[in-house]
Amino acid sequence: MQPTSIYKTFETERLWLKPMDETDASFLLQIVNSPKWLQFIGDRNLHTEEAAAAYIKEKVTSQLERLGYGNNVVIQKKDNMPVGVCGLYDRPGLPIIDIGFAFLENFEGKGYGYEAASSLLKGAKENFGLDKVCAITSMENQASQKLLLKLGLEYIKMIKLENDKEEMLYYEKAL
Repeated sequence: MQPTSIYKTFETERLWLKPMDETDASFLLQIVNSPKWLQFIGDRNLHTEEAAAAYIKEKVTSQLERLGYGNNVVIQKKDNMPVGVCGLYDRPGLPIIDIGFAFLENFEGKGYGYEAASSLLKGAKENFGLDKVCAITSMENQASQKLLLKLGLEYIKMIKLENDKEEMLYYEKAL
């Protein structure tokens, strides 16, 4: 059954990308506390469903209402199982909209990241009128770097965002 949202939902061969809302708090709690999220993205200090729902309302819903796009839950069609997130983010310190993604470890290596992000990049141009996107990743996150290159993003420079401890690799792609 296809998920519904008042905002744009994307569909691929195997996946739906549904804008995240407060009903996704349980899944957000699971993914932001997964080992790779904590290692490569950072601790969001979310430890209850209530805190996750408040985070969605404050960070995700506010951007969605302002821009019409944001964080999406990536859902397998075959069983309606949420497997990751993929979104377009208006991040402080970045000059343009950032594409980002994360998947639960047992759903990595199945091509879901490429499938979801490719669909979202197409939608960024066709549905949201974006001409260019960027992405950031840590030096240690080899899988993310490979996916960004496969998606056609080009490494530009090292960048350090405010409140971040380490420099990140910064990529861009014209759409």
